Amino acid sequence: MGRAEERKARQRGGRRAAPKRRRSSGAGGKSGIRGLFTWKKILGSFFGLCLLGMGAFLVLYMVIDIPAAGNDDADSQGNVYKYSDGSIMARKGYNREIVDLARVPEDVQHTFVAAENKTFYKDSGVDLKGTARGLLNTLSGKGAQGGSTITQQYVKNYYLTQDQTVSRKLKELVISLKLDREKSKDYILAGYLNTSYYGRGAYGIQAAAQAYYRVDAEDLTVEQGAYLAALLQAPNQYDWAIAGDTGKKLVRERWDYVLDNMVEQKWLAGSDRRGMTFPTPEEPKPAPGMEGQTGYLVEAADAALKEQLVAQGTAEDVKQADVLVDAGGWTVTLNVDKKKQAALEKAVKTQLTSKLDPDRREVDADVQAGAVSVDPKTGGVVAMYGGVDYVKHFRNNATRDDYQPASTFKPVILAAAVDQDAETQDGVPITANTLYDGTSRRPVMDGDQEVGFAPPNEDDVDYDDIDVQEAMNKSVNSVFAQMGIDVGMAEVVKVAGDLGMETEGMEAVPAQTLGSMGASPLEMAGVYATLDNHGKKVTPAVVKSVEHNSRKVDLPDPIGERVISREAADTVTSVLTGVVNDGTAKDSVRDNPLRDGQQVAGKTGTSDNNKSAWFTGFTPGLVTSVGLFGEDAKTYAQVPMYEAGGVDHRVNGGGFPAEIWAAYTFGVMGEVTAFDLETKQGAAVQPSSSPSAPASPTRSPTQEETPEESPSDEPTTQEPTTEEPTTQPPSQSPSQSPSNSPSTAPPTGGESTEPEEPLLPDGDRQER
Repeated sequence: MGRAEERKARQRGGRRAAPKRRRSSGAGGKSGIRGLFTWKKILGSFFGLCLLGMGAFLVLYMVIDIPAAGNDDADSQGNVYKYSDGSIMARKGYNREIVDLARVPEDVQHTFVAAENKTFYKDSGVDLKGTARGLLNTLSGKGAQGGSTITQQYVKNYYLTQDQTVSRKLKELVISLKLDREKSKDYILAGYLNTSYYGRGAYGIQAAAQAYYRVDAEDLTVEQGAYLAALLQAPNQYDWAIAGDTGKKLVRERWDYVLDNMVEQKWLAGSDRRGMTFPTPEEPKPAPGMEGQTGYLVEAADAALKEQLVAQGTAEDVKQADVLVDAGGWTVTLNVDKKKQAALEKAVKTQLTSKLDPDRREVDADVQAGAVSVDPKTGGVVAMYGGVDYVKHFRNNATRDDYQPASTFKPVILAAAVDQDAETQDGVPITANTLYDGTSRRPVMDGDQEVGFAPPNEDDVDYDDIDVQEAMNKSVNSVFAQMGIDVGMAEVVKVAGDLGMETEGMEAVPAQTLGSMGASPLEMAGVYATLDNHGKKVTPAVVKSVEHNSRKVDLPDPIGERVISREAADTVTSVLTGVVNDGTAKDSVRDNPLRDGQQVAGKTGTSDNNKSAWFTGFTPGLVTSVGLFGEDAKTYAQVPMYEAGGVDHRVNGGGFPAEIWAAYTFGVMGEVTAFDLETKQGAAVQPSSSPSAPASPTRSPTQEETPEESPSDEPTTQEPTTEEPTTQPPSQSPSQSPSNSPSTAPPTGGESTEPEEPLLPDGDRQER
């Protein structure tokens, strides 16, 4: 058999194993790999992944909803407090003030769209390329990457967080798509502007406008808007005040980029663009804090707002009102006039605090001042002094009501008498001319019965027969104690409440005639403002207006109905001009060189043991109540103020309080005015001869008013005594006989006549 035949035979026997093994280890292996990665399989896998991804996205789209509310910080905003002219007084809490898009000029809106998302008005709310790039960078650890739309940035700011995670980015994508379908572009843009961070602690465009240009968002120019829009890329790096050369170069370039994009989008004319110059921002300044008087003003405004929220039913109680106000978002405009506020602060400093020296006199550390100034025509509180500094003394001395108003209460008794056509127990109508027995320590009589109250006058001076005008000038305690019984103490308390005092719990007892209850400068300013307003109720209003993005507050009218007759109010005003012209306030007020002929009515007051001293006075257009309070600097207990500020003995209402009042009032009063009074007494009772009185001890001319004695340090319903003297009382000729016969019976009813120092009852000295 030849070799050819052998080969054929082997082939027929199936001996092909070896060649097969060679093919399996050679060319045959390569063919298997190619079979695994054929173009058909790759394409199929790609479509399979696409379908899987689409399915997963559909699941996410179905599962992820637009959150019902924003994140914890999304709506956080502070409260903004403004002076009456709209200028910022303070911000409290989160530095954000949400504004409607309508308050942002359209050109300024376009600067942000030009900076961040030129296709904003046309796109579907997402940038797929940017989002994909962001996801890849997140997965690869390269960090954040730009490219998000305005809608996506708003979703991140408002609903989500700033975390760079895949899950957050997927949520952002889904929510953005849904939000764009459900909400308008204006809604989304407004949210974006109000939630973005601009640097300098400013969240939202309103806070940013104030932080960088000291204007409201509605007053921004296109140039300024372009800068704020440019800031969003790198707020701290691009802040002109702190940026280095590189930062300034970059922000200028981005500012140009924003404006050029506006021209491209036909939102800005090229000619206007060429004429624009870079708007250098203002230097940063700390947000107004609570130091000085600001904290007192903010506290008073918050209290008024909370009270109104409860009154109108927005809050069930004070606790809920606290939560609503503290949640932020309020813009509260006060009635406080910036110039008058500064003038009141200056008056307290020059007339009082600059004269206090605790290092020389320990008592000087215990002197607290409070003051409130009210426009009687509007009821607005135009100035308030709460204490030396809110961060040092937290209690507001202007609104505290734990000190006795003393003799500043006496005009209330006269107002009740005239308004009710009251008569003495001898049947004589009570007017400014009516004679009373001014004997010191004379028991007060109710008919034939003693009522158990016999207050001494200052220095125990007996005035015998004295008319009401002179009794007011000298603040004769025995006269007004008897007048209170003649009118009826229940009626006196009622009129006090009608005029604006807090009378809940006030007992209708004779001791109240000398101002033994508690009262605040705010209350007393309201009482005297009602007198100044001819008997129409004035409720001092700290707050002028309130705005909130989701709540409405209706403020009551500070001017109410008539509570006493015009003749009663004007008669009291007329009588109180005598206190200034011929009584206890003449040295500080009448003879003040700044007075310039201005008509003034007012009343001084000094309480038991010199724990408080007052002057509340008014012109036809301004009412101001000033109180000084002795408060232990460590224990906060009520303490005397003897010799504080270097006075010879007692701090009197005619001293520091009247001096503060005069320096402030005459400094801001403007044109000289006169009272328009409808009273049988005329615009002022002219001085004439007065009833004889025993000579009083000679006093130093530097010593002033008088004390009202009270058996306790706190406001009380027991029998105190009161203050103030003069030398030439004004009155018309007495036409009536004195009420009740003189008596020198000792005081009864538990009155304390032994204070820490010898008693100086009313009539002691002239006041300043």
